[in-house]
Amino acid sequence: MRALLVTHGTRGDVQPMLALAVALRARGHEALLAAPDSFADAAGEYDVEFASLGEGPNRLMNDPVVQEAIEGGYRGVRGKITAVRTAQRVKPLMAEVLHNIGVVAKTSRADIVVHTTGVPAHHAAEMLGVPAVVVALQPGWIPTGDFPCPMMPLPRLPRSLNRATYLAVGAILRMYAGITTTWRTTELGLPRRRGSHDILHDAQGKDRPVLQAFSRQITVSARDWPDSVHTTGFWYLPAVTGWEPDAELRAFLDAGSAPVYIGFGSMAGRDARRTRAVVEEAVRRAGVRAVLATGWGGISADAGTGDLFVIDHAPHEWLFPRMSAVVHHGGGGTTGAALAAGVPQVVCPFVADQPYWAGRMHAVGVAPAPIRQQSLTADRLAEALRQATSDAGMRERAARLGREIQAENGVAVAADFLETLT
Repeated sequence: MRALLVTHGTRGDVQPMLALAVALRARGHEALLAAPDSFADAAGEYDVEFASLGEGPNRLMNDPVVQEAIEGGYRGVRGKITAVRTAQRVKPLMAEVLHNIGVVAKTSRADIVVHTTGVPAHHAAEMLGVPAVVVALQPGWIPTGDFPCPMMPLPRLPRSLNRATYLAVGAILRMYAGITTTWRTTELGLPRRRGSHDILHDAQGKDRPVLQAFSRQITVSARDWPDSVHTTGFWYLPAVTGWEPDAELRAFLDAGSAPVYIGFGSMAGRDARRTRAVVEEAVRRAGVRAVLATGWGGISADAGTGDLFVIDHAPHEWLFPRMSAVVHHGGGGTTGAALAAGVPQVVCPFVADQPYWAGRMHAVGVAPAPIRQQSLTADRLAEALRQATSDAGMRERAARLGREIQAENGVAVAADFLETLT
């Protein structure tokens, strides 16, 4: 099998697909990962063949309008206006990504295309005449009557309206239908056809396979999902061979009790310095030691002092098991890594699927109640830190769940399934 794996976005969007590429190569298959250029080094660490799609919308992470959208969580009338403004900025950058997908696909020699939900690479699969497999990194893409769309901040609705809530997700994808149709017809040479933008069904209306890269132990399954939907478990990378922390980080970890990790990944509001001040004060009030990851600018990168050690980043699979708790923004990738580490969490979500994951961590008993970033204060974070680091029951549940989730080996389940298709 030669698989073309297509994804775009930040670490949480790319790392699971890199894990799949590693798993396929270990079985003797070929895998080409097409992703933002900033992940070329990560692919190189695992000797995975890589094709750059350009940074595209990632360039907007520091755009004031995008930061306002993240900070506000798309709530209220102002939030909806900001979301539209954000989409307008994204469209031309997404057109660049689509162009690059076409270029890569034409020379890929792929006999299967596997792509994340936000990247319409099923058109490239249609051009190549090969199967397309959809990867869902969060629930909410497959309509069901059992529960409303988990990614939508909706009020409680009658059960009869559950399926209708998934139309909102489809509307988000259709925002880019114009540039996608242009790409499809002018660059890929495909005809216009009804339903071409539907990622869940092929040209004959048959269900496309969907791999849901998360655990049934965390999410709720629907009784009316089609047989084409496979919930595999989270997809984890093996540890990077030879990675070692620098001497300063090692010395900090060895100097006292296990610290907490605090990092919000690529998420940033408009005031990273305020976030840093809140975090520092919360750490002081809670009386804990902390490793603070600045990530892509979500937290100010000033040097740490005393019980606060500042890093840019470190492999989650190495760092998280050494922590007493993990404070994060609720992205699916970081949530999965914290679960695998088997330690309690504190989740401070911004937008999109993050409130969902935050709610689920609390529901399964491995995290205090979520603290939305818009409501983050030193008092609230300090109280959550005290609970996460002192609650023996929470610690035991997190350890047990971590063992069970690692045993699922979701990426192997996904690879098993792909081998049945070619």
